[in-house]
Amino acid sequence: MQLTKAAKHELFTEFGGAATNTGGAESQIALFTKRIEHLTEHLRTNKKDKATEMALMNLVGRRKQLLGYLRTHDIERYRAIIAKLGLRK
Repeated sequence: MQLTKAAKHELFTEFGGAATNTGGAESQIALFTKRIEHLTEHLRTNKKDKATEMALMNLVGRRKQLLGYLRTHDIERYRAIIAKLGLRK
């Protein structure tokens, strides 16, 4: 399942502040989170899909790096995105 253009537009507007802010840390973290949720659901039904499992691990790592960046540079933005997405950190 690819996110449609409209879904991405809505996601970037909600988390990035504007639909054109696609490269902001909050926007990317939100996008990665949606993709991680989708891949997790896929892996619940297809347990032997190792390629998807590797893709999921890569996404989790990239999201972790972005969260680490936010934590070191702007703790308030980090706390806001964690609370908004419901991540447990």
